[in-house]
Amino acid sequence: MKRISLHIIARRNRKTQLQGQTLSLNLSHPESTNRPRVVIVGAGFGGMAAARALRGNAAEVTLIDQTNHHLFQPLLYQVATAALSPSDIAMATRVLMRGGSNLSVLMAEVTGVDIRARSVLLRDGHRLPYDYLVLATGSASSFFGQDNWREHTLVLKTIEDALAIRARLLEAFERAEQSTDDAEIRRLLTFAIVGGGPTGVELAGTISELARATLARDFSRIDPRDTRVVLCEAGGRLLSGFDPALSTYATEALTSMGVEVRIGTAVEAIDPTGVVLGSERIDTGAVLWCAGTEARPAAEWLGIDGVRNGAVTVRSDCSVPGHPNIFAIGDVASFEAGGDERLLALAPVAKQQGTYVGKLLAARIAGRREPGAFRYRDYGTMAVIGRSRAAAQFGRLRLTGFLAWLVWSLIHLMLLVDFRSRLVVYVNWAWAWFTYGRGARLLTGSTTSDARQPPLSDPESGRPDDK
Repeated sequence: MKRISLHIIARRNRKTQLQGQTLSLNLSHPESTNRPRVVIVGAGFGGMAAARALRGNAAEVTLIDQTNHHLFQPLLYQVATAALSPSDIAMATRVLMRGGSNLSVLMAEVTGVDIRARSVLLRDGHRLPYDYLVLATGSASSFFGQDNWREHTLVLKTIEDALAIRARLLEAFERAEQSTDDAEIRRLLTFAIVGGGPTGVELAGTISELARATLARDFSRIDPRDTRVVLCEAGGRLLSGFDPALSTYATEALTSMGVEVRIGTAVEAIDPTGVVLGSERIDTGAVLWCAGTEARPAAEWLGIDGVRNGAVTVRSDCSVPGHPNIFAIGDVASFEAGGDERLLALAPVAKQQGTYVGKLLAARIAGRREPGAFRYRDYGTMAVIGRSRAAAQFGRLRLTGFLAWLVWSLIHLMLLVDFRSRLVVYVNWAWAWFTYGRGARLLTGSTTSDARQPPLSDPESGRPDDK
């Protein structure tokens, strides 16, 4: 049994309420209170890998996350486009951490780090002491200084984000079916995607397929095949991290699917009902933002300067300079891969760094020889574009089309955390491939009334579709 010790310094008022609380939370095992304490912040790929590498080690390990689940983020876009349900790509963190007698899971929000006191500050006022700290807090969407655009766009980072996008897409078709205004119908069935990286490419292709295949025969007054999907990229090509030949393939494949690809086109403005690309305004039913990310505020917690995207510069062993007991991994870390190049914010990077730091700490705590500097092994990069269309590169090997899609599918199935998820996802993919059907197309009150979504219509337009 875990023992929770609360040390409270307070003054009681007449109603015996606690005021001026200072709380210290210590999750420990009675038989091992003197063991080193390792706190891992973030239950993504990096945090989970670090925790697993420390399983059974002579240390008390606490894994903290704001949610109670681990999310397989590479397939999040399929939840957003009604191909999969949230439970297909997520699992309770406590279930995944079963069997680790030295592991504790805490659902809480971290607000800071007290380096001098060696404690993590939580939103509810508790302090969690540590001997070693691993920051795996991931990243958030970046709007490059245009934070006012945030309220008019939808992003894709969490399950809640995916459900908001799914609701917006499906509700747009329902609203269009009811409308008698041709201009409003065109607007509702126009979707702009900002950012030509893997997420933007995957969303653009899947939304186009959803409209032109899955929903094509479901409506009587509108034709979903008239849906307009616009993918804009400010850079010189899509999938900039891929071989140029694969970027060309992705552009041609999306164009053949009906997606309008705008290369070298920057966003000038975004408002509740549209986006301005260069000098052209496009009225839209939704703007999906996939253009950039920034690290969570770990650098701010540590009182140090981060790099341009806020990430923490780390040493060759992923530790923070000047703080050998604090490590940063994954999206929140800026790791020099050679020369001026930095490792990209990718799931494989976070996973490998998490495993490395976990093994390093296990060796340090046990008094064994520590591993050498971290080295990232690039096993390849993939992006799915649509049904039987994908791009993949593995070293010098380049794959496109059905073969790349098949490899992508098999690898992602194997990376899912449990057999049940693999089976369910496989069945859903097989069904979608043979029938073009999608099984997660329900609109419920919990999704349609989400206050985080930008409005489908301009509240001041007076159109009959406005609520």
